[in-house]
Amino acid sequence: MSTGAMPFHEAVRLAVEALRAHKLRSFLTLLGVIFGVMTVVAVAAVIEGINVYVGETMEKDFGANTITLDRYGIVTSLDEWLRVQKNKPITLDDYRDLRERASLAQEMGIRLEQSIPYLRHGGAELTNVSAIGYSPSIPTMGAGNIAVEEGRFIIASEDESRANVVFVGYKIREKLFGGKNPVGEEIRIQGELFRIIGVSKELGAFLGNDRDTFVVMPPATHLRLFGPRQSLSIVIQPKPGVTPEALEDQVRGIMRMRHHLRPDQRDDFGFISVDALKDLWGKLTGMVTVVALGVVSISLVVGGIVIMNIMLVAVTERTREIGIRKSLGARRRDILAQFLVESALLSSVGGVIGLAVAWGGLVIAAQFGLPFAMPLWAVALALAVSLSVGLVFGIYPAYRAANLDPITALRAE
Repeated sequence: MSTGAMPFHEAVRLAVEALRAHKLRSFLTLLGVIFGVMTVVAVAAVIEGINVYVGETMEKDFGANTITLDRYGIVTSLDEWLRVQKNKPITLDDYRDLRERASLAQEMGIRLEQSIPYLRHGGAELTNVSAIGYSPSIPTMGAGNIAVEEGRFIIASEDESRANVVFVGYKIREKLFGGKNPVGEEIRIQGELFRIIGVSKELGAFLGNDRDTFVVMPPATHLRLFGPRQSLSIVIQPKPGVTPEALEDQVRGIMRMRHHLRPDQRDDFGFISVDALKDLWGKLTGMVTVVALGVVSISLVVGGIVIMNIMLVAVTERTREIGIRKSLGARRRDILAQFLVESALLSSVGGVIGLAVAWGGLVIAAQFGLPFAMPLWAVALALAVSLSVGLVFGIYPAYRAANLDPITALRAE
């Protein structure tokens, strides 16, 4: 036994020896901390991964540097939804006027969407097919999530002539054509024959929604087929050096003039931007994260209570050892440091094991399509929390050990 002030490395050595002497008990003690840290890290990594995935998907769908003029915009409450039902449809006249007057716009295009109950070819059938109308400019603006695998996308002359051509999703090829190249083949939509000009790469599901069962046609054809009174969504790209906010202000002014709105009246149209969608998504996942981590923290508290009880048992078992050390000159702070280090080390080992288990589980889950990203703050937080649990719940046992009377302790069996 050392006398005088105990160096920190000596306290660590004694703590390691104590843990090694009771391997099974130490492991069982750590289960609460392991589970808590594992869950905290897994929750944080999955939410971070989903945030990254959602952000990238939104940029592909809406365009990273575009705004979308829409009849409703982003609706976040029932009252707001009821109010925007009174909004006027966005028309072709609005689109033409914006093309002439929106001087801050580099490019713009139309987006339309309807649902088709079913689509048949030969003896095969697909249900719940999205019929989309995209201007040829949509992909050039980085919107629409158009990834050509075979053939090509729609061109301007096909939109001008209202041609019956479609660019189809991956599942159209797989389910209706048995995986064969369908370019040049015809399918029937709303009773009319359409020639397939291209096939999309597989996009996969997004938040549980299938994104591969669709057909894209020229917007003029879409309006003719599904009715000219559909409300348009207009995707608008700013000129270089122009911010989306400045472009939105200009478009808002033009649309308010077109709809004859007084200064005290609200907009009867809305805007969608990737930044606004990311902000909304971040608020939703932020609330989920807080709730999830709050629930998971209970297991860390339970783990801390178990550590405290085990350390109290260790103090009782080593009462005679403590008496001997005190009689040889060990001070209260030396005993306090020894048991605090032991408790903190025990909890930290649990944190490291929990982190390793979480990482292994996430790697396996990623093979089945679960997105995750391990943020450094989650790793640091997990290790800091596990260390803190050991320190906080080890204070009472360490204090009790440090205050043992050496004479009474030496009499212990």
